[in-house]
Amino acid sequence: MHQIGKNRSILGILGGLGPLSSAYFYELITKRTAAARDQEHIDIILSSRATTPDRTDFILGKSDEDPLPYMIEDAKLLEKYGADAIVIPCNTAHYFIEEVRRAVSVPVPSIISETVAHIKRCGYKKSCILATEGTVSSGSYQKELEKEGIAWEIPNRDAQEIITDIIYGDVKKGLVSPPEKLYSVAYPMFESGCECAILGCTELSVLKSGFPQDTRFVDSLEVLAWCAIRLFGHTPAGFTPDFKAEETASNLIAAKK
Repeated sequence: MHQIGKNRSILGILGGLGPLSSAYFYELITKRTAAARDQEHIDIILSSRATTPDRTDFILGKSDEDPLPYMIEDAKLLEKYGADAIVIPCNTAHYFIEEVRRAVSVPVPSIISETVAHIKRCGYKKSCILATEGTVSSGSYQKELEKEGIAWEIPNRDAQEIITDIIYGDVKKGLVSPPEKLYSVAYPMFESGCECAILGCTELSVLKSGFPQDTRFVDSLEVLAWCAIRLFGHTPAGFTPDFKAEETASNLIAAKK
């Protein structure tokens, strides 16, 4: 437990899932927090265990290497260090979130629940889900959207292969996909009636950082960053207009109390 400056609050990031998106998430929180000096930023401890087994392969039965023990160990280490809340910048890892929550005594907000709550606040009635095969097959987003009365659509097989190639063939290898590759999947879904597209994989968030603002793309990593900043009592800055000032990340604040 932290002793020096023990009245401070610490955000724990359970990262490495993958490493590039974890680094981008840390950067996102830092850039999007209104601060005039170092001491006005959030105190953060980032755990980035890149060797955590692949979540999608395990969920789909392609691997018997369970990532959960690694995630639980890292969550406990973050709590031991003094984290007052732990966030997981990985949508596929939501599959294991209840077990992680039971292993620690601090709040572990859900990137998926908070993203869907943001979509509801924006007034969208139908969303497409762009994510890993593991996230899509688990139904994590579908269940949350249905709870809020929001219709959803998932890519067809060919389109899902494009998304998978962006994630595993490009971003996880450190390559930058051209925006047109993502648009080739999203635009037909917009034309079919989807009002927004969930970037439900944090590798897609890394890709989005390189193309022009389009609020129809709801970036789950930006939502999680917004919520973390608000949770720790700081002021978000530089977010697109769809992040309203009156949003208070109520689920997180309630959980912290």
